[in-house]
Amino acid sequence: MPSDSVCLWWIGEAAAEDRVMEEARVQVERVFGVSATLARRAERPSGTLDPRRGQHLSAGILRWLVAMRPPGATKLLGVTDVDLFIPILTFVFGEAKLDGVVAVVSTARLSGDAGGGSPRVSQARLVKECIHELGHTFGLIHCADPRCAMARSVNLAHVDAKRATLCADCRIRLSELRHGGGDAYGR
Repeated sequence: MPSDSVCLWWIGEAAAEDRVMEEARVQVERVFGVSATLARRAERPSGTLDPRRGQHLSAGILRWLVAMRPPGATKLLGVTDVDLFIPILTFVFGEAKLDGVVAVVSTARLSGDAGGGSPRVSQARLVKECIHELGHTFGLIHCADPRCAMARSVNLAHVDAKRATLCADCRIRLSELRHGGGDAYGR
């Protein structure tokens, strides 16, 4: 059985909300069956801001995270409060490389709208997106089940429709991927 270890690290501009990060850590352990820790480091990414857009290039943050991954962590999830983008989209909630070692999730667009700015709703959304992006690092692709954490989210309604867990098919795929059986489609 693989001994994966996930590290979650607040890399935002504002102060970390310890309670929110701890909840994300606990849910990551529960969903993926891995050891998860919280990093408390002062370093923050730089050079990722696109001044024209006023947003940060998520790929630049991913490159920075690869260089900063703590020893012993097989996966590193950076959580930030800066607004993220990729060149072909207006914004992204997060990004990860499929089968990669790092992921990033932003809280910038996870509050407001249907949640009315509720901290509990924002926290639930963050947990779902953390699970989603880490799922990609474990090799999971987008899921057609809108309730699965691996479902694609293009707006908050999609995030809210998801659960903070994997559907049965994605749990099977994850087990096969982590234990060397089958491909990303469960064959």
